[in-house]
Amino acid sequence: MSATIIDGKAFAADLRERVASHVPAFHAATGRNPGLAVVLVGEDPASAVYVRNKGKMTRAAGMESIEHRLDAKVSQDELNALVDRLNADPTVDGILVQLPLPGHLDADEVLLRIDPDKDVDGFHPVNAGRLATGLPGMVPCTPLGCVMLLEDQLGDLSGKDAVVIGRSNIVGKPMAALLTARSCTVTVAHSRTRNLPHYLKHADIVVAAVGRPQFVHGEWLKPGATVIDVGINRTEDGLVGDVDFDSAASVAGAITPVPGGVGPMTIAVLLRNTLVAAHRREGVPLDENAI
Repeated sequence: MSATIIDGKAFAADLRERVASHVPAFHAATGRNPGLAVVLVGEDPASAVYVRNKGKMTRAAGMESIEHRLDAKVSQDELNALVDRLNADPTVDGILVQLPLPGHLDADEVLLRIDPDKDVDGFHPVNAGRLATGLPGMVPCTPLGCVMLLEDQLGDLSGKDAVVIGRSNIVGKPMAALLTARSCTVTVAHSRTRNLPHYLKHADIVVAAVGRPQFVHGEWLKPGATVIDVGINRTEDGLVGDVDFDSAASVAGAITPVPGGVGPMTIAVLLRNTLVAAHRREGVPLDENAI
């Protein structure tokens, strides 16, 4: 068996175009474009590149990109005050504080301060609770992007057996909640799960977000399974995922590559979340299922 390669880069480009197509109508209704504010503290090279890419894609989608670059020595009070100003700014629909923060800053305190309705990363506990209970809220970008790829590949996910490997608040837990909401039977596994291959042998869907390079082997998988590899690990051989791609691709029915799979979806979904937040805040109707 040779797996179908799931092209996250192409799907993300299409999603960004769909987001951009809704901006003119929002502008016509409100007199402004959706606004995304990104806060970068310090000069971490990877974070700086990521923020630059976010700004470029935000502007390409016709939305306002507001960047705040702060010195690495900024105080907690100063950072908190900036978040408060962005919360109160009616032209800002989404707020994203780029992580990681310098060690002297409390990231949890900052994230808790963001208005949940502007929390386009979906990390605020209020949004976690909304997701868990089925209420409308902001959904973390990477898990939502994974679900979009799965539904594009498989259609209706109802009744599928799914294993999520990883239990982080950013990916694993919201991923399990999203799959449960789509009537999958979900098992949450992790690096300490005993006899992980036993669970994977029965899984129609495998989402690997454990943060260990090439952790999942092809012989563990159910033939024909759909594999979503969230991992991005830097090794001497370059970037690899949490799945051993070569062995998995010989067993799976479909699989995301690394790079070019889940990664491009994160920024695309961030733009989608900003558009959704803007429409909700302004009370402008939007068919969220269309994006």
